[in-house]
Order: sequence, then structure tokens, then C-alpha cells
Amino acid sequence: MKILIVDDEPTARRGLRRQLDELPDVVCVGECGGRDAAVVAIVERRPDVVLLDIQLGRTTAFDIIEEIGVDAMPLVVFVTAYDRHALKAFEVHALDYVLKPVDPARLREALERAASFLSLQRGATLADRLEALLAQHTPPAPTSEAAVIPSSDRLVVRDGDRLSFVEIDHVEWFESAGNYVQVHSGGKTYTMRGTMDRIAQRIGGRDTFVRVRRSAIVNLRAVATLERYSRSAYVVHLKNGTKIISSRYYQPGLRRLLKTQ
Repeated sequence: MKILIVDDEPTARRGLRRQLDELPDVVCVGECGGRDAAVVAIVERRPDVVLLDIQLGRTTAFDIIEEIGVDAMPLVVFVTAYDRHALKAFEVHALDYVLKPVDPARLREALERAASFLSLQRGATLADRLEALLAQHTPPAPTSEAAVIPSSDRLVVRDGDRLSFVEIDHVEWFESAGNYVQVHSGGKTYTMRGTMDRIAQRIGGRDTFVRVRRSAIVNLRAVATLERYSRSAYVVHLKNGTKIISSRYYQPGLRRLLKTQ
């Protein structure tokens, strides 16, 4: 797994590099201290993961992401001293974030998560083909009370080394994770290749799902309570204990949530 370090503090870069040197199957392909150098390195060296400091002198990590483009960015793990940035981090599809001073175990956990997502690329083509097949398939009329589930009501997801089917109505929430979407259903988390926009289109005809932030779509049936977080945002508490902070940029979804409470 190829890693690029982007941090404006030389001491921080050296510390991260030392930690990477101790991890198996990890190669550091370079270090950058500023926006322009980082953009060039991402384009030319094509890292799998970028360890990206949020504050880079007079610029920020978000300037780099805007320059490259969200969809073209490698997996991003933010490294920051300010956890208040975490909320915005996930708005731009960050895989994870690690607080400074960086704990080796926490960094290893974030990179293991990245490796897991990267490994899913091997089965992405097969998953896409299965999903296309399901979309075209018209099931026969049910012959008993045990109705056949229409193909449009199921998703093809990754379940470990297997491909499985998950009923959309049983999904509690969808979570963006880089070039993938995590599907939370029945106490398990599955992964499927794609974007949140694609998921939003797929479930667009269902009134039970609302998008509460760029990186999260929730099932109204899974919502327990709402808690005010700021003037224009709420903490969405799901029945399974998950907490999701809504975004003011997705007011229509928030208004629908408020009507259900």
C-alpha cells in the first residue's frame, strides 16, 4: 500500500515516516509540506492513501482536495490536532482521521481500514455486473404468500470474501467511505463500490430514506431521537446507538426528520 505524507511540520512528517517504516506492506512514496507539492505528488505518484494534515500554513487540506477533485482523490486519512475538523473531514469522503500526537495503534487501525477498502477493488467488477443483472431481471409472479423480493429492492454488497444481497428497506443507514459505500443493516456492516449520489438515485423513490449530510443517508424507521447540535444541525440518534450529525446543507432531509419526531 503506497502512502503519501502531507504535513507542513517537518517534525510531524518524520514522526509519521518512522511509524510507517515499522508497518508491514506499507511503502511511503513521499512527503510534502504544502499544497502545490502535494497536488503534484498525488497526480504523479498515485498513492493509495494520503495522510493529510488539515491546516497547512495559509492553506488547508480542503484546498488540495478541491484542486484534485473529490472523486479523483486517493483514500484520505486526516491527521489533525483539532477534532472539530472531523465533521468537515467526512463531508469530503475522508476514510478516517487521526488526532495528533499520533498514536501508533490508532494510525495502524486507520491504515488497516484503508487496506480493507483497497482489497475490495478485486471484486468490484463482479459486483457491478451482478447489480446490473439484478436491475434487468424481472422476477416471476409469486406463487405463495412468501413473496419474491423484486430485484430493485436488493443491493449487491461485499460480506467478507463473499458477495451477498441486502434488502434496501432493512438498511438502517448508508455511509460514504472513499470510493465505496458502507451499508449498515441488521447489526452488520457491508461494503459496496459506488458513490453516495449513486445510492441516492437508487433509493430515490423511497420516502423512508433521507440524506442528512453528504456522507450519510438514514432510514427514518431506524431513527430514535434527534438532539440539537447547533443552530442548524442535529445529532441523529439511531435505534442501534449510532450517532450522525446532520449538515445544514441538507435541510430538506432535516425537515423530514423533524416531522417524524
